[in-house]
Amino acid sequence: MLAITSLLNPQNADRINSIIRSLETEFGLDDVQATPDPHITYQLAGVRKGAALRQVLRDVARHTRPFEAHTTGLGIFPGPNPVIYIPVLRSDALNQLHHRVRQATAPLCLRTDRFSGHDCWLPHISLALHDTTPELLGPVMQYLNQQTFDLKLHITNLAVLRQEGEKFTAEKIFDFEGHKQEVAPLLFGPENQPLPGCN
Repeated sequence: MLAITSLLNPQNADRINSIIRSLETEFGLDDVQATPDPHITYQLAGVRKGAALRQVLRDVARHTRPFEAHTTGLGIFPGPNPVIYIPVLRSDALNQLHHRVRQATAPLCLRTDRFSGHDCWLPHISLALHDTTPELLGPVMQYLNQQTFDLKLHITNLAVLRQEGEKFTAEKIFDFEGHKQEVAPLLFGPENQPLPGCN
């Protein structure tokens, strides 16, 4: 399975990694570090052709402008090994990107995870998973409750993460280029006369 994601920018990634390292120091939780690059996941998928997947994601990125997203609070996916995460608020820009990624990759996917569908997708940044226990939840949440998690994220790329042994690493990153394709404003009108306010 591959993960189709957006990697966080360095400033946001440093903040998240600092929290993750503190959870290792305080509680011994380090399994989330198997993916060293903090990210937002759009889809987990098994794919027929990696080259074709990279091409469609390159095309999506080429026509996408960087945008801002926001986080707030903390969340838990319950279970024997609860996932502790920071929710990313769904916005029009984030929803549109998720839709375009799913639409572009659908013909190439052998299988996808059930949580990446439009109705149940919950964008988030994982802080702890796999090595957590229900008994640890109370102390960990009490510890995290001393901080705030209102972040402004700069979403600027699509990235394919591939599992190598126990690690998930970025196989390919496609920077957004939609802002580079904007037409420059005209400084001259018909017959080469300057437009009002241009002289």
